[in-house]
Parts: sequence; C-alpha cells; structure tokens
Amino acid sequence: MQYRRLGSSGLQLSALSFGSWVTFANQVDLDAAKQMMATAYDAGVNFFDNAEAYAHGESERIMGKALADLGWSRDSYCVSSKVFWGGQLPTQRGLSRKHVFDACHAALDRLGVDYLDLYFCHRPDRDTPIEETVRAMGDLVAQGKVLYWGTSEWSAGEIAEARGVARALGCAGPTMEQPQYNMFVREKVEREFERLYDEGLGTTIWSPLASGILTGKYADGIPAGSRMALESYKFLREELESEKGRAKIETAKALEAVAADLGTTLTRLALAWCLTNPHVSTVILGASRLSQLEDNLASLEVLPKLTEDVLERIEGILGNRPEGPRRF
Repeated sequence: MQYRRLGSSGLQLSALSFGSWVTFANQVDLDAAKQMMATAYDAGVNFFDNAEAYAHGESERIMGKALADLGWSRDSYCVSSKVFWGGQLPTQRGLSRKHVFDACHAALDRLGVDYLDLYFCHRPDRDTPIEETVRAMGDLVAQGKVLYWGTSEWSAGEIAEARGVARALGCAGPTMEQPQYNMFVREKVEREFERLYDEGLGTTIWSPLASGILTGKYADGIPAGSRMALESYKFLREELESEKGRAKIETAKALEAVAADLGTTLTRLALAWCLTNPHVSTVILGASRLSQLEDNLASLEVLPKLTEDVLERIEGILGNRPEGPRRF
C-alpha cells in the first residue's frame, strides 16, 4: 500500500480507501462488510468512508458493528461521516449548528467510536450562514469529537470562503474536499481547485469508476444485481441510457484495449489513472463483493506502467483534458 498526506496535514491516508455508499445495507450485509473491511485493512487500507445519508444511517450502523467485531486498535484506522441529509424535518437537514452537532453525535453512536477522524459537510447549505457552519465544525474539532473537517462537492470559491471565515474566527478550517473524480469527471480536481492545493487542500475522491462504467460491465446492458439495477439508483440508470451515457460506454470499450496492452483490466487501469494525479490524497473504493474489492486493490500494481506515453494515449481516447486558465 502507498500512503499520502491529506493535503498539508500530517495525516497519512492509504492511497486506496474503502467506502460504503450504495453497497452497505443495500447490497452488503454485516458478514460481507466484515469480510471486505478485513481484506482492505490487511492490504493496508486505513480509511473507511461513510455518511449519515447512506442507507438512512444503516450503513454507519453496519460499519460500526463490523469495527466492533473486528476489534482493531483505534489508532490504526480512520473513519468518516458526512452531514447534510439526516431526515425530513427542518432540524434534521442542512448545516445549521444544531444539525451539525446532532449528526456528529448520531454518527459517533452508530459507528461506535469516540471521535470522527474526518467529518464532511456533504453539500453547501444556501440557507445557513457560512460563519455558523464553520464555527460549529471548529467547535467539534476543539472538543476532540472531530480531528479534521472538510467539504464534499463544494466549489473552490465556497471552500476559500470557509477557510477565510475560519481564519477570521480563529478556528479550524476545512482541510479536505471530497469531489467526484474519474476519467469522465475532471474539471474540479484538475482545474477548479488548482489554486487551493498550494494552500494545503487534500482530496478524498469518490466514484473513480464512474458508477461502474469504467469496469466495462455495462457494455452489453445492465447486469442484474449491479447498482444501476437498484430502484433507488434509477437516476444512475437513466444517465447511463442517455446519449452521453452511451458515448461513455464506447469510450470505455476503447480504453479496454489500452488495459489489455498493459496486461491488466479496465477497472485497475481507471483506478491507477486517478492516482497519477498528485493532488488525490486517496481513492475511495466501493464494492458489493469481495472479488471486486480484491481486484480493485490490485490496481496499485498498474501505477508503474502508466508512463507518459501511455497517459497520452489515454488522453487521445478521452479527449476531455480540462483547459488551463486563460492568460491575456
């Protein structure tokens, strides 16, 4: 396993981490969760990602029970939660001081831990003053209930504003952002956040396989049991069946030839490609079966094969390299 610093912090996260979105409670029960978490941990994974919104809290309960049964030393792993979608009532949603605090304590209870290593604002909240959210997060850090806090799917401007407010208040500011990043979604990580990396921003990226498109499994339709076959993720299926979705499937087929020439799979190629970006602190893996996770973990073996020539060949297929900032 490789380890990378989370931005400018001293925290070293495994380059590959393991998350529970979609899978835990929907496709993965407690026994399977324990088996996959143990396999990831034995491979050197030290970060396990979760959120209050995942399966309405059941995902965190399963992970908490797994952690209790596995009995790892608390100083050997990191666990996260995210706050925004906790329920339907006004006080159960958003980033108000009340919900930020309530959600943190609920996550601690579900996960069975005394503190969260990472705590993310799952989306920006237009209805709560940024000062209120930043102070609430800073207070949780000061109380020792959260070690590092960050954002997920915020813009560069929103992150910069939060950091400025934190400096003015004299409290902890956001250390990391959790954006979607893969061969098809690149703008934020490769261009928009560029100016924030020098200020120490780390990234814990999600959906590195573009919801499974970059595994090649949707080339001939939607297999039964896949996430796009789940009714609760109908929006992913509709996106896949759109014109843009079909174009992505064709691109994935072309990328399979590159993978074959390297003696690897499209899945491993796509994951290793994400890690060629030095601003990616960790790539969050998701799996519904142990065999998937084991295959994903082998992607580190592909990294040395991604030479400049190979990367340029990939760029020729993708044709979506974000343009740099204009100079006048």
